[in-house]
Amino acid sequence: MSYTSPPPVTTSSGRLPSSRRTGFRGFIHKLNQQRALVWMSVPFLIWLFIFKYLPLWGWTIAFQDFKPARKLLDQQWVGLKHFRFLFQDEHFLRVMRNTLAMSFINLVLGFVTAIALAILLNELRQLVFKRVVQTISYLPHFISWVVAASIISTALSADGGIINEVLMWLGLIKEPILWLGEGSYFWGILGASEVWKNVGWNTIIYLAAMTMIDPSQYEAAEIDGAGRFQRIWHVTLPGLKPVFIILLIMNIGNLLESGFEPQYLLGNGMNVDYSENLDIFVLKYGIQMGNFSLSIAAGMFKTVVSFILLFSANYIAKRLGEERLF
Repeated sequence: MSYTSPPPVTTSSGRLPSSRRTGFRGFIHKLNQQRALVWMSVPFLIWLFIFKYLPLWGWTIAFQDFKPARKLLDQQWVGLKHFRFLFQDEHFLRVMRNTLAMSFINLVLGFVTAIALAILLNELRQLVFKRVVQTISYLPHFISWVVAASIISTALSADGGIINEVLMWLGLIKEPILWLGEGSYFWGILGASEVWKNVGWNTIIYLAAMTMIDPSQYEAAEIDGAGRFQRIWHVTLPGLKPVFIILLIMNIGNLLESGFEPQYLLGNGMNVDYSENLDIFVLKYGIQMGNFSLSIAAGMFKTVVSFILLFSANYIAKRLGEERLF
């Protein structure tokens, strides 16, 4: 017996309902349905085009020996000369090492401390104490890096700095240490500074995600005899997993964005071999030395690599069956 599929459901006019329309006509229909949101997004799209896409025309400078006195199309074209110089320059390779190391430290410490603090706050039952801790942990985020760097420098000072005073009082060191004068200490100082400044703010999204976990899961786990740590391990952490995956993908895409202000403000001639990152490299060559072509080549390299990392991380998450951005 042959089987004939039923005819598609149509409207009174004989057309397919909007849910069955596909292609360009379906896209136009959705735009018409959501035209209020479309008009609200127009100013953002204009801003995005002017400040994010239009400047990409300047990438052509990376393939030229750019001279400010000449027009853009009258410059001398040199092909991949500046890119070859970057990958053969020991200074650039050291800058890349610093950038990746600082980004990785910030990535690991940022996730671990934010998730740990969010779980601890979620387990608190004294609401007043919980609010006080939250407020105190949020406050450093609203301090500019100029002020924060001044506080950090004062705390680490060899002349009466609180860190040296406490360590000497505990007997851990015999004389003050010039923390910012020793390059090998810089990555640890930066990681601790980022945690101090941003850990409270980073917990917000995890606390919001915890409110979406079904309370009946905690009740069922408690009935089954699970203790507090077991409930955290088997209920809270799995509930945070989708948010963690999304944030991890976004942070992997920004792996070459290790920051600018803390490195620039806390860096000095004694720790420059560890504090200089890709953004400071671009500033040094582009503004201070006037080598615009080389600085744009370095910035272009960072953008392309970030783009590849983002799509690669998203693809891997898709293949593993995890949450993804797109």
